[in-house]
Amino acid sequence: MNHGESAKRIAVTGATGFVGRHIVRRLQLAGHEVVSLSRRTGTDLSSPDPAALRDALKGCDAVVHCAGINREIGGQTYDAIHVRGTQALIEASRAAGVGHISVLSFLRARPDGPTAYHRTKWAAEALIRESGIPYTVLKAGVIHGRGDHMFDHLSHALYTFPVFGLVGMREQPVRPVAVDDVARILEAAATGDERLRNQTMAVLGPDEMPLGDAVRRVADAIGRHPVYVRLPIPAHLALARVCEAVMRVPLISIAQVHILAEGVVEASPPAPEPPTDLVPQTPFSAKVIRAGLPEAGAFGCRDLRWCRA
Repeated sequence: MNHGESAKRIAVTGATGFVGRHIVRRLQLAGHEVVSLSRRTGTDLSSPDPAALRDALKGCDAVVHCAGINREIGGQTYDAIHVRGTQALIEASRAAGVGHISVLSFLRARPDGPTAYHRTKWAAEALIRESGIPYTVLKAGVIHGRGDHMFDHLSHALYTFPVFGLVGMREQPVRPVAVDDVARILEAAATGDERLRNQTMAVLGPDEMPLGDAVRRVADAIGRHPVYVRLPIPAHLALARVCEAVMRVPLISIAQVHILAEGVVEASPPAPEPPTDLVPQTPFSAKVIRAGLPEAGAFGCRDLRWCRA
């Protein structure tokens, strides 16, 4: 065990999502019992059965709350998932006697954020902090790794289009953070690292670079060299609306345009980094990028909402 002296029973929301899958695997490899909470397991936080959720959390020492969305579809709204879902999770955790909740939030989540995504992520943070249950809030930047949105859709776009539109007329910085580094901190929080108790922390990768350079590093790793052009934010917002309307998983969402337009290198409000031994160290290198890439290929019919997978 990395933290604590015995195996724990730990629930993970969004367990079938990108970060959720990684933390589930990490906890299981460390010998912990994992309770997976997701729509696929019948414990949907957007329309929960309170009794079912409470029963699922019985005997759990901790909850890792990774459930979240970056676009709204039908009843899967930001308010339903981020706010009401978090409140339902807190109430069920109290009833089940859960001893700790850690939540994966977004670096720039804040009450006056430019989108409902920013504002509802902040609301979820506030609910966790005010719950009375010991907590850890991770405000993470752009997370990368196998199965992510960044490598997956970025690489498919680079295989599909000879021209690539960079977000905004002015370069903004990013500090991409590896999913394994994020999962390591979440594991420490869930398994009793007292340094993380009742703390809100900024989680960023070690390398800061302009967003365009991050795109070029991925392009170089797959051997693609498109023509790069800068597009104003309104053009990207129009593209995002189309992508949200026609794609199963959008190439880019409206929330993501706003996220990239303001840069992703500083927490808002400000938050400290984790303890030194937990600070992310994985570089945004060609080797790391290649390890996280999906199978090579362009976008196709399978990516459209009306086509069967």
